[in-house]
Amino acid sequence: QVQLVESGGGLRQPGGSLRLSCVASGTIFAIWNMGWFRQGPGKERELVASTTNLGTVQFGAVEKGRFFISRDDTKNTVHLQIHELKPEDTAVYYCNADVSQSRYKDSLNYWGRGTQVTVSS
Repeated sequence: QVQLVESGGGLRQPGGSLRLSCVASGTIFAIWNMGWFRQGPGKERELVASTTNLGTVQFGAVEKGRFFISRDDTKNTVHLQIHELKPEDTAVYYCNADVSQSRYKDSLNYWGRGTQVTVSS
């Protein structure tokens, strides 16, 4: 089994920055796509950003200049930095990853439990 655990959420003021982290653990052979989704109050879950094992980055419908994604495959970790925080960034942020547990198995998609980010003065 594979677990994804997010950290770094909390209450932030508008204009500030934050860094979210997600660590994958368990039996892992390879992590292919890894990234972040968010779900704001009364909204559907949406893609924020994801990155492949080759470094290709995909953004959702967000302001690309404020969001930065990076991953460290030596630590099975992906980070999301958000700058110039706005109240509309308030959401639960979920980590998501496609993980193969062996070279003989297809990858499966996993979700973390989410971390709450609230942007308010």
